[in-house]
Amino acid sequence: MQASARRPMRPLNGRIGATVPARYRVRLTEAIIMPAPHLSRLSRALTLSLMLLPIMTGSALAGPADDYPNRAIRMIVPFPAGGTADVVPRMVGEKLAQRWNQPVVVENRAGAAGNIGAELVARAEPDGYTLMASPPPPLVVNQFLYPRIAYDASLFVPVSVMAAVPTVLAVNPKVPAQTLAEFLALARARPGQINYASQGSGSTSHLTTELFMMATGVRMSHVPYKGSAPALTDLLAGQVDLMFDNLSSALPYIRAGRLRALAITSTQRVQVLPDTPTLTETLPGLVSTAWFAVVAPPGTPADIVAKLSNAISDAIRLPDVQRRLTDMMAEPMGLSPAEAATFMRQDAERWRRVIGGSQIRVE
Repeated sequence: MQASARRPMRPLNGRIGATVPARYRVRLTEAIIMPAPHLSRLSRALTLSLMLLPIMTGSALAGPADDYPNRAIRMIVPFPAGGTADVVPRMVGEKLAQRWNQPVVVENRAGAAGNIGAELVARAEPDGYTLMASPPPPLVVNQFLYPRIAYDASLFVPVSVMAAVPTVLAVNPKVPAQTLAEFLALARARPGQINYASQGSGSTSHLTTELFMMATGVRMSHVPYKGSAPALTDLLAGQVDLMFDNLSSALPYIRAGRLRALAITSTQRVQVLPDTPTLTETLPGLVSTAWFAVVAPPGTPADIVAKLSNAISDAIRLPDVQRRLTDMMAEPMGLSPAEAATFMRQDAERWRRVIGGSQIRVE
């Protein structure tokens, strides 16, 4: 039997010029040429796929922040209403609500030095709709202070540090010291006899005083209170001798002559007390501020965090917000997520050393 004749076949789509033996031609034709009903269904399927391709591609490329926020945002403040820790996030939250036309609800969940509110946020869905606005304790202090807490502070996602308020070393006028140098001489001459108030064990005022004593070698007796107000009341009455307190709380009494400011714990002197030196002028590196940050639950997507941080920074830069913060003796900041992470990490290391060195523990 003779071999089947070979003849060139027409290239398929102009690309394939190989010849195919005759015995394969029917099969090839059957594979390419389909009955009309099947071809019609295939054509419709291909057309639909091509129509959906841009939508599917866009969905795949779209980030979680593209339609964020599309509902109310809850901002947990783990301390009571009324203080600076509550006022600052309400101020910023108002601007975010105006920007996005979505409610920003500030909710106070106080208790256990901020641990109750922090635990709630740590367990929240990481979708950007539950945030925490807080001063340092539950973010950089309590993890070293308490033997057990129900969340890992290092896993919170920093969004921004909104503002910071310097701390002032204020003494009752009965204390016979007009300057920081005179006070240090007095404290060294009377070890353990000078009493200092704080907002509570483990509070910023307590830890700042411990840091001060570690840096100077003086020894004083601690009298803890439940908050700044009762501590200031006893300081004004002379029941205690001194207190490191937020400048915004103590300033009215300093201006009235009911308290004497010996030093400021910021890096630079403040405009409202230009003659009061910073601690760093005598004790280099001794800085302590009460700052107010916004963090998100662990695992919150980076694009949502960036969108939140940019909006907070824009709000902080608004003239009326700057003016209100200045009136509160607060320094506007508006840090980026990376800057906030570095800032908080450095503060955590500072308080870790203080707490470890002074062996402070809270049950």
